[in-house]
Amino acid sequence: MSQSDAPYGPDPIIEAYKRDVDRTLIRENLRLSVEQRFVQLMAMQEFAEELRRAGREHEGKP
Repeated sequence: MSQSDAPYGPDPIIEAYKRDVDRTLIRENLRLSVEQRFVQLMAMQEFAEELRRAGREHEGKP
């Protein structure tokens, strides 16, 4: 059943959120293999940890 077939029509809240979703990033990610996605995820996690470490170091300095 598509949204146009739904008895009440498309949900306006969902439609509002969809405007802010960059579908090109979703498509780009789906073109990657599962292994490539994991590598990308691990790189993002390493980056996040580096940001946390830098924040902790900065808090300790006057």
